Amino acid sequence: MKNNPIEGNRYNRAYFDRWYRNPMTRVKSCAGIRRKAALALSVSEYYLERPVRTVLDVGCGEGNWLSALRSLRPRIRYTGVDASNYAVERFGRKRNIHLGSFATLEVIGLADQYDLIICSDTLFYLPIGELEQGLISLAPRTAGVAFLELYTDQDSVIGDFPKKGLRSASWHHKLLRNHGFLSVGSHCYLGPKGQDRAMEMERIGL
Repeated sequence: MKNNPIEGNRYNRAYFDRWYRNPMTRVKSCAGIRRKAALALSVSEYYLERPVRTVLDVGCGEGNWLSALRSLRPRIRYTGVDASNYAVERFGRKRNIHLGSFATLEVIGLADQYDLIICSDTLFYLPIGELEQGLISLAPRTAGVAFLELYTDQDSVIGDFPKKGLRSASWHHKLLRNHGFLSVGSHCYLGPKGQDRAMEMERIGL
């Protein structure tokens, strides 16, 4: 996710073919995405005490989470945001994907809140300033859980992002706490509106 039009053009069809479709080079599978979707839905519904109805997927790419979510909750209302011109031109209308970045969340017409917010395989691409700008916008919009997938400098990961820029787990936890997120495990975070729903032993701290 970038706010730079050159970066938006970088994430073209060849990029998605390589990292998501080619069985020799892809880093994610449909089965893996479905497992993540099941986890995120379950945790969010645990705290909401009802089914998830609305989902915001920031850095959604081609909207690959949509089919996984709909297979589990067919009536979910899905909104995707991505900086890829290709992804929005090809799938925007069909999958409700809007052109935007973490830096433009306040100006692209998002709803006030969502039951589940997803940021998968995208946060580690962001400059710190843009990451913080996005977190400020997402925290009050988190009605249930935000699935914020972050990797640290101790994780072994594959991809085309700048691994030298990865930070420590304690750094990430502090950043998320400072912007209103409470960790409840497995990349799942409650926003400021839902933190009173967590018991002390559910809270993950360092």
